[in-house]
Amino acid sequence: MAKNFSSVILFLFFFILGLMPGLTKIEADERPLRTASTATASTATPAAASVGQQHRYSLSVAANSLLTETNLSQPLTQRYIAQYSARGGITYLNSVLDRGNIYLPFIIQEVEKRGLPPELVYLPIIESSFQITARSRSGAVGLWQFMMNSISPFDMKVTDSIDERRDFIKSTRGALQKLEENYNVLGSWELALAAYNVGLGATNRMVQRTGVRDYWELSRRKQFRQETEHFVPKLIAAAYVVSNPRKYGINVWRTPFEWTTVPLSRQVSLDVIAEEAEIDKDLLRCLNAQWLHGISPAGQGYNLIIPAEKSGDILALLEREDLRLIRYHYHIIRQGDTLWSMSRHYGTPLNIIEQHNPGINNRFLRIGDTVIIPAFGDAPAGLPARIADAPARAAGAFNGSHTVQKGDTLWSLARVYGVAPQALAEANGMELNGVLREGRVLRVPILE
Repeated sequence: MAKNFSSVILFLFFFILGLMPGLTKIEADERPLRTASTATASTATPAAASVGQQHRYSLSVAANSLLTETNLSQPLTQRYIAQYSARGGITYLNSVLDRGNIYLPFIIQEVEKRGLPPELVYLPIIESSFQITARSRSGAVGLWQFMMNSISPFDMKVTDSIDERRDFIKSTRGALQKLEENYNVLGSWELALAAYNVGLGATNRMVQRTGVRDYWELSRRKQFRQETEHFVPKLIAAAYVVSNPRKYGINVWRTPFEWTTVPLSRQVSLDVIAEEAEIDKDLLRCLNAQWLHGISPAGQGYNLIIPAEKSGDILALLEREDLRLIRYHYHIIRQGDTLWSMSRHYGTPLNIIEQHNPGINNRFLRIGDTVIIPAFGDAPAGLPARIADAPARAAGAFNGSHTVQKGDTLWSLARVYGVAPQALAEANGMELNGVLREGRVLRVPILE
């Protein structure tokens, strides 16, 4: 009761503050993004989850805000404010925030807990467009775009079955820890963000070599590569537009999303759980995107992230010993069968087949023996395999084509293909504000 009362008081304080002219540096009419607090990754049971608490978040009153006069007055920041606040930019930001709505409450909670600049909440807009399966051309993955060589300090692992760079809980904590460490070394949040993009070592060497600890001065001296030079202004611009929703038309009244975790004692298929508990399959996969094949890894210690309202239903499912939570094909070996051909036929990764058939070996397959093959998705056994979890919509996989139609813009196409508009522009050798001519063929991700 006391916690809820405090939340109401906090809400009223910020609401009244927003109505008083002249109290903020940015805009008198700004209103923060509204969302809800959520459970943490360490939640052992749904009962321990903190759900249902309304939370009002303000960028304008934070002492360490990046929305300073100096940062906002920079030419590149102004350029990106103009782009994000144009009609196409607003539509794009609203769609990205819709996609990020299931992650934002947790990110906000973690940023607040650490006392970090609140604009860091919106860094995934720039990094991944809140696309949990995003993969860059250089191999960075997830909301926060971690490279393989940078995950070891942050309790993330990658195997044939899981990629915890796509775990929104672990990756958020890792990204914020990384940003904190950058700041502790460099003493500037603008430089800490630059280091997040180009690397702490490279940024620190640049500072030592030039004797300059000012991001904007280093940018003016062309010390950063172009991507890094634009990285910080883009974040500041996006955060500024989102933090002024009445002025720019940002939708701030999204339905709060509440989630919790349940511990697993056996392997489960996300598709089976979604079907049995009547949960949207895509939502469940976005919450548990670290499971590369939609099946929880073998072994103990894994949690399933679920909508909080479904916790009772899913606990009941997990307790049913008569219910198989992974569906199987039972394949009788015929002349010419190989593990690879079975993998292709059923659309099940080879390592998953091997995991469920200990000791199986191509050299010793015997005609008439039965192989247990976990069923992936809804594809019937007789159809050619689809490649599970293909990263076709990842930011770096521009293997498809799109012929420009009347009314198309880079912003609208970015929404359709689930990529950042800047990435789409760069893939086609264009400026973000470039004009698309009807009939032009663009490189785009392949839609599944």
